[in-house]
Amino acid sequence: MKKYNFNAGPSILPREVIEQTAAACLDFDNSGLSLMEISHRAKNFQPVVDEAVALFKELLNIPEGYSVLFLGGGASLEFCMVPFNFLEKKAAYLNTGVWATKAEKEAKAFGEVVEIASSADKNFTYIPKNFTIPTDADYLHITTNNTIYGTEIREDIDSPIPLIADMSSDIFSRPIDVSKYTMIYGGAQKNLAMAGLTFVIVKDDALGKVSRHIPTMLDYRTHVKKGSMFNTPPVVPIYSALMNLRYMKAHGGVKAMQELAEKRAEILYAEIDRNKLFVGTAEKDSRSLMNITFVLKEEYKELEKDFLDFATSKGMVGVKGHRDVGGFRASCYNAMSVEGVEALVKCMQEFEAMH
Repeated sequence: MKKYNFNAGPSILPREVIEQTAAACLDFDNSGLSLMEISHRAKNFQPVVDEAVALFKELLNIPEGYSVLFLGGGASLEFCMVPFNFLEKKAAYLNTGVWATKAEKEAKAFGEVVEIASSADKNFTYIPKNFTIPTDADYLHITTNNTIYGTEIREDIDSPIPLIADMSSDIFSRPIDVSKYTMIYGGAQKNLAMAGLTFVIVKDDALGKVSRHIPTMLDYRTHVKKGSMFNTPPVVPIYSALMNLRYMKAHGGVKAMQELAEKRAEILYAEIDRNKLFVGTAEKDSRSLMNITFVLKEEYKELEKDFLDFATSKGMVGVKGHRDVGGFRASCYNAMSVEGVEALVKCMQEFEAMH
């Protein structure tokens, strides 16, 4: 039976990326050594980093004056690195979900934090609008896609202060104007690579502005200066990221990824809205293209386990919703095929016919 991976992360990757990475783990670059055992300073590994950085800049059209870093620690470490490096007196945060809440909590250890808007009042089912950005804050932090609640900011915000974004789960799913951001970061295990890698895009001249001492490993300038090689980076995830960057370029780049995301979402949301059993959880004007969340209507709640079992029997993997929300979640990252979404839709229709 064919399996379709709808897990929220670590998530689906193109099959060829998995195979290429696996092959390199057996023999990297015909060296007779595994990618898992080579030195990160090996002459034949530096080109991997260099090409990955170059493709990052090419695919996202990153302007001059920005560095691309490959770090460890996940986006959760960035929650404290961001205020360490940018918060002098006050920071503004837009609270749109669990990860935004965690980022905001970390920042409070470094200075005053202003929550400019929140959708917590409706269990984060929408993206707040018409909020005021304080011009005296050091930066505005946003989380562009909320994996748990299925909401997404799908346009670049015009901010009068430096804009910092956690794009863990929607990077490379649409073109972005990087010049509007001082920094973009995220865990790679959604749309970029296997788990274990954190990407950072940072404006070089924005660094070194705070008066506090920053520990060496937590100072972005350390990693800019050393080209992500200050300490041993996550070698295998960087290689898998390179393979995926090559894949995206070969398949039409970020614009093509956006078109595919819109097509997948259109198919699945149309079924959610049509099907007599299901209802979407996110407000329609805030719906994510990456994480599509839905539940059974109140009168059919008792069928939740039955649907999960039925979907699993049909090859749908990872459609159980997050424990904070319940219901179901279909994560449709770049590597998810339209065929996979159509298979889930068929599964929903068959279950509807049964009940």
